[in-house]
Amino acid sequence: MTVTLQRHQLGLTWVEEGFMARSAHALVGGERVWLIDPFDDQPALEAVSSLGPPAGVIQLLDRHNRDCRAIASRLDVPMLRLPERTPDAPFEIVPVLSRPGWKEIALWWAEPQALVVAEAVGTSPAFALGRRAGIHPILRVTPPRSQLGRFRPSMLLVGHGAAIESDGAGALEEALAHSRSDLPRLLLATPRLLLRR
Repeated sequence: MTVTLQRHQLGLTWVEEGFMARSAHALVGGERVWLIDPFDDQPALEAVSSLGPPAGVIQLLDRHNRDCRAIASRLDVPMLRLPERTPDAPFEIVPVLSRPGWKEIALWWAEPQALVVAEAVGTSPAFALGRRAGIHPILRVTPPRSQLGRFRPSMLLVGHGAAIESDGAGALEEALAHSRSDLPRLLLATPRLLLRR
């Protein structure tokens, strides 16, 4: 699978090509690097190593095991799975969902106004449906408005798709506002998107 590296002011995002466009992030805070929902890709992890010493690995979604534990072990850093707080990290934990089979938190980084969301919001074709960002297909009827709509991020980093580097607030607002009304668009797009896998 081809992986694209996206360098930005917070560090690095690496994104797989394809239907779901799995993505992960390395965020530099306090001269240390936090890896968010990482998956193993040698060029990406080599680029991450140039950003600074690793501080820890954070898993934001219960089923996003990916390579989090293996990478944390390899780097000899803490592995934080759905943490209630992140000691020594610049992030605030934001509860997103807590239901059987889906427990998810997000990260809010106030100073650069960055929101990191694992699954509820994405920018991949399967989520965005032609917009800059969209709500997860399963959450479209009941999107996490109260949990995420209060934030006005400049940057929006997601677990599926490229990072949005400017006006993340506009993309998030549009995704939440059109969550239900885009259901017909989702139904029409699904066969085409599945063929692109």
